[in-house]
Amino acid sequence: MRYVLADATFDDSTVTQEDSILSYIDQATAVAPAPNTAPADYTGDDILALVLQSLDDDKAEDIVQIDLRGRSAMADHMVICSGRSSRQVVAIAEKLLDRLKQNFRLSARAEGRETGDWVLIDTGDVVVHVFRPEVREFYQLEKMWQMSGAGGSPA
Repeated sequence: MRYVLADATFDDSTVTQEDSILSYIDQATAVAPAPNTAPADYTGDDILALVLQSLDDDKAEDIVQIDLRGRSAMADHMVICSGRSSRQVVAIAEKLLDRLKQNFRLSARAEGRETGDWVLIDTGDVVVHVFRPEVREFYQLEKMWQMSGAGGSPA
């Protein structure tokens, strides 16, 4: 094996185990692969369709879809739903995250999985809120985002 350290090359006899772990260069793969700059093969509408299907499959309740296009720069769609318990809220969120990763190779950001009262999932184009019913009633996000006669629709 060859090692490179500060522009010097050493063989196995002069390098410690720690040095070999930190600075080993595999000559067959010395060139780093190019970063993946290919455009995404999906749209925000594709993500929304997957989100709605996943929530329905996992028995989420009172699913509401709010179109944010032209109203907010943070996302194109917001989806709000409820789970019957903290355990179901977390399960719905975890399964949705798995499906996003599986279908779109999308690692969405998620907050609130530790407590299970309110889990927020941000995919970039779609923001998903999964609530326990009592917490959803308290915050009333639908009222905040739904303008009279515009934007919100049951999914």
